[in-house]
Amino acid sequence: MHEGGVRDTAALVSLDDIRLAAGRIRAIVRRTPLLDVEADPPWPEQRQKQIRLSLKCECFQPGGAFKIRGACNMIAQLPPEARAAGVITYSSGNHGLAVALVAETFHAPAVIVMPERTPRVKVDGVRRHGAEVIFAGTTSTDRKLRAEELANARGLTIIPPFDHPWIIAGQGTTGLEILEQHSQVRSVYVPVGGGGQIAGVSAAVKQMRSSVRVVGVEPAGAARMTASIAAGHPVSLERTASIADGLLTLRPGDITFAHVQAFVDDVVTVTDEEIAGAVKWLYGEARIVAEPSGAAAVAAALRVLEPETVAVVSGGNVDPEAFAGYIR
Repeated sequence: MHEGGVRDTAALVSLDDIRLAAGRIRAIVRRTPLLDVEADPPWPEQRQKQIRLSLKCECFQPGGAFKIRGACNMIAQLPPEARAAGVITYSSGNHGLAVALVAETFHAPAVIVMPERTPRVKVDGVRRHGAEVIFAGTTSTDRKLRAEELANARGLTIIPPFDHPWIIAGQGTTGLEILEQHSQVRSVYVPVGGGGQIAGVSAAVKQMRSSVRVVGVEPAGAARMTASIAAGHPVSLERTASIADGLLTLRPGDITFAHVQAFVDDVVTVTDEEIAGAVKWLYGEARIVAEPSGAAAVAAALRVLEPETVAVVSGGNVDPEAFAGYIR
């Protein structure tokens, strides 16, 4: 974990890498707003307090999530012949949608390997952008193995969901924007799945302003980064369970874990009850539609109520019926 310094910087994504990514993706990726919300906290025991929280609204991206940043940065750097042959990824939803959208923009064929229980809203979104959808099992390992088989058989380029320097650099552009939009920020809360977003955001923030605290947030039922930090190396969970379906990766990436060790101050967990409460709070107080995975960082930020805090709302692709249940 980060303890006031950066270790092994030669193996990590640099600030120049992230700045180059920002220029590379500008034509496709949206510079999302940072919204300040002043409201009552969601929990009864906090009601005597008033909260001011800044929300980095990645749910407003094309495709509805932050994933387009990394996907665009990687696909844009592929040789033209590789794009013409096609790309493939394995994804629980938002990364697959991002790859489909970016591939369509570059006129590249795309194949998305998705879990069998992917929410229909995410499957439909991928297909709307012309990508082929293939279902494979329920874990990230199932999807990864199937994608590797298809890539070898068809000559496709794999666009990994998180554990690649180009993906991390693309996700890091969110961190650049946060520092540009909030000059007094003290803490940044970021959801954690495989670790691509927290790796990129923390790399950008710590290499520009080391005093800013970066906190990763993962579901209590999928705390693979917490377990890996305790072990000192990436570890795999036997199972995961949470309403935050986009944060259920069994194991963090090797590269993303190295970034967390170097740049992240803390990783905390939130319960499904807290996540659902954050989804409801975002809608009631800011009229923001967030999926549970996208609301995880907000759940943690609402619990501590620190001043000058930014929470990344990482995605808004939520099943309408499920969302209706959360806001009721």
